[in-house]
Amino acid sequence: MEQGTIQGIKANDHRILSRVITRIENDDYVQDQRFIELYDQAQKAIRLGITGPPGAGKSTITNELIKRFLKNNQTIGVIAIDPSSPFSGGALLGDRVRMNHYNNDKSVFIRSMGTHGSLGGLARKAQEAGDILAASGKDVIIFETVGVGQGEYDIAKAADLTILVLVPESGDEIQLMKAGLVEIADIFVINKSDREGADHLADTLSSMINAIGNDSKPDAPVFTTVASDGRGMDKFFDGVFDQLDKFDRCGLLVQKKKERYRNRVKKLIQEQLLGEFWTEDRLRKLEDATKSLDTITESPYSIANDILKSFKS
Repeated sequence: MEQGTIQGIKANDHRILSRVITRIENDDYVQDQRFIELYDQAQKAIRLGITGPPGAGKSTITNELIKRFLKNNQTIGVIAIDPSSPFSGGALLGDRVRMNHYNNDKSVFIRSMGTHGSLGGLARKAQEAGDILAASGKDVIIFETVGVGQGEYDIAKAADLTILVLVPESGDEIQLMKAGLVEIADIFVINKSDREGADHLADTLSSMINAIGNDSKPDAPVFTTVASDGRGMDKFFDGVFDQLDKFDRCGLLVQKKKERYRNRVKKLIQEQLLGEFWTEDRLRKLEDATKSLDTITESPYSIANDILKSFKS
């Protein structure tokens, strides 16, 4: 990473930020010493995760939060995780489509990233991109993720606070329990609450939270909003800071940061080991073992053990 690039990041040059994040997606900077040195400057930002089913209004919620952070004299970086094109691997939705009126605002940086097959909803390099935005001086980093489901635990690992956006039609108590959403969420937001069923869902969530209980974690508050016209957003915005304060006072914020650090170290080691493992010779062995349906007669465990022998020896 060139010295001019480092200076551009620290100076909050949005063109340089865009170029750097693109190169991070291509693995160009991950091992770069200057990139590593930026990490120390990236730890002060608040990291919020916003997730929920498609159509719940996550982008509208994010947009309303941005307005309020700006009024609070805070700068914001948004990493919007979009579905990846199965052909190009790129994000299908663009940041200019989402919130293009912030394009010329140096206090707000918005970037779309594709999931690239990540099962957890959080793009593989999103946390590194978040580091760059935090190093540029952004006070708040928002990760907005695509969809929600049983695999969507990555967001909880990446954020200081996980916000789950639902709508009145989001489902009954059993469906919520199956998805494990109560365990993921630090705050619930029932958006589009002018629709029928909002009060019932709020009561259901509150009952579930009380029934489950967790002495080591403050209960997740439930807010109702109509983000399209701003209703309920001020109360929800204040609730974000209230919950962060509770997490800080009980030591949960520190615990989350330590766990996030450990998970990232594990992930980096896994990626590096995988890259070192799949040499041309081992890939050839795999190809030879699976040339046709006739050759796929052995158990995959046998093939895996055979390839692993060369790695262990």
